[in-house]
Amino acid sequence: MDRNIIHMDLDAFFVAVECRKNPSLKGKPLIVGGQSRRGVVAACSYEARAFGVHSAMPMYLAMQLCPEATIISGDMEAYSQMSHEVTEIIAYHAPLFEKASIDEFYIDASGMDKFFGAFKWALELQKKIIQESALPISLGMSVNKLVSKVATAEFKPYAKKHIAAGDEQNFLAPLAVDKLPMVGKQTATFLYDMGVRTVATLRDMPLKFLVSAFGKNGVSLWNKAHG
Repeated sequence: MDRNIIHMDLDAFFVAVECRKNPSLKGKPLIVGGQSRRGVVAACSYEARAFGVHSAMPMYLAMQLCPEATIISGDMEAYSQMSHEVTEIIAYHAPLFEKASIDEFYIDASGMDKFFGAFKWALELQKKIIQESALPISLGMSVNKLVSKVATAEFKPYAKKHIAAGDEQNFLAPLAVDKLPMVGKQTATFLYDMGVRTVATLRDMPLKFLVSAFGKNGVSLWNKAHG
């Protein structure tokens, strides 16, 4: 029996909570983070991302890229409360789940195909979360955590993506190596310098070569590339 692992991730979570508190912010460039020029972007709306703004960017640079953005300091109490509300919804409906972070969840729906279909059930849960929390959330489903997480990220926002068993490598192959979880800028740059830009190319690299170049992280890279 194939496993059905669902990854759910709240879309631009901090921003979505701020828009729920103040609906007039919807559809506008919005940045959550330290308001001083020495601050850092904690989160940003998709409208701000269109200007090149992204999380962990220095605030002064974000302000240069998107001067018309609304900047909000953030409200961790509100974010924690909304995270708790979404967790409660998932806990009520899901037999087995893991809360990976304040806005990210994994659900093991293996065996549900016997009754009504795991992906159909996942779509219903997504709909319930959106209706009850008024927050956008994406989902990806596959046979493992890694592929499900990549699928969610690749099709955000409001992602609804099922990677069927056996299609994992076909899905991952054309993606840039930095789409793999935990492949940071430094590792990606090193791979690019070696001519390795896609997961397909990384997958074809000999394990011994990756280990010689990255140490034990080379094994992790090889495993991720193979889905």
